[in-house]
Amino acid sequence: MNAPARPGPVKDPGPVKEGTRPGPAGGRAALLLGAAVLLVVLMGASLAVGAGTAPPSAVWDALTGYTGTNEQVIVRDIRLPRTILAVGVGAALGTAGALVQTLTRNPLAEPGLLGWTAGSGFAIAAGTVLGVSGSQPARLALALAGAVTAALVVYGVGRTVPLRLVLAGVAFGFVLSGLSLALRLLYPDVLDRYRFWAVGSLAGREQAPSAALMLVIAVALAGALLVARPLSGLALGEDVAHALGARVARIRTAVFALVTVLAAAATAVAGPIAFVGLIVPHLARGAARGSVPWLIAYTMLLGPALLLVSDIGSRVLLPTGEVPVAVVTAFLGGPALIRVVRRYGAVRL
Repeated sequence: MNAPARPGPVKDPGPVKEGTRPGPAGGRAALLLGAAVLLVVLMGASLAVGAGTAPPSAVWDALTGYTGTNEQVIVRDIRLPRTILAVGVGAALGTAGALVQTLTRNPLAEPGLLGWTAGSGFAIAAGTVLGVSGSQPARLALALAGAVTAALVVYGVGRTVPLRLVLAGVAFGFVLSGLSLALRLLYPDVLDRYRFWAVGSLAGREQAPSAALMLVIAVALAGALLVARPLSGLALGEDVAHALGARVARIRTAVFALVTVLAAAATAVAGPIAFVGLIVPHLARGAARGSVPWLIAYTMLLGPALLLVSDIGSRVLLPTGEVPVAVVTAFLGGPALIRVVRRYGAVRL
């Protein structure tokens, strides 16, 4: 009688989600390069498209041979800063969504849906009424305080059930949005210049000082890349992470801090913008194929791409003016939210 075959060594499959396998690094790198090319094309379209469309030659002249014509002023002094803001805010929101979804293992988690951006927006509105939001550091501090408070409240209510967490975030976000609206109605003169910002918009923010906030976003994005590999173990579950020797508490704290900073800084720049952090990670997850570092890298490119598409659309949807970019992202995010719920099912959520 033949002896039973001895099983070979079992290899650790790594942080792979159910039903996926890690793809070859070369294929994922090619997709990342394609995402980068798409982002560059959309940045060029953002410089050219608006109330008046500028031909590519005029855009190139504005960037390389500036002479101060009206067309060049529009491209270089208005559309270029706005494009840079869209890239920074989109990268921040997309990466924050990927981090919080991976950390909580909740496909519905997103800073906007969880009330973090609404908390930042209310804190800045209240600080404006009190006269303490006149500088970039002050706005960032207020946004951080509001985001942390909202996150603690929402997580305390719904931490045990993913769907309850989202419902708590949406409900708390509506409460804070209502309070922000009440402040705008009570103090219209003080908050009039924040009218477009309060609903999430890049319009009117081109000339506002935002270098410090963009630097904060860049540093937080670098931190997200550093924490991506340790987060891979936690994505498999706390028990597996502990077995692999991961410092779960430290990783959780670092990711929570990064998500808070990214959401707060993006809100301080452009106001509350929801659904970017929900849509982008789901677009990137198929290409990442279970790899958290690749997921973060993809979201850093696809987040700006989505926000640029939304911002370009906000300029041309109405012939008489602009639509706030948050309205466009909400229009795109509603069907995305329904699709995610249908895909994962209420039982699993």
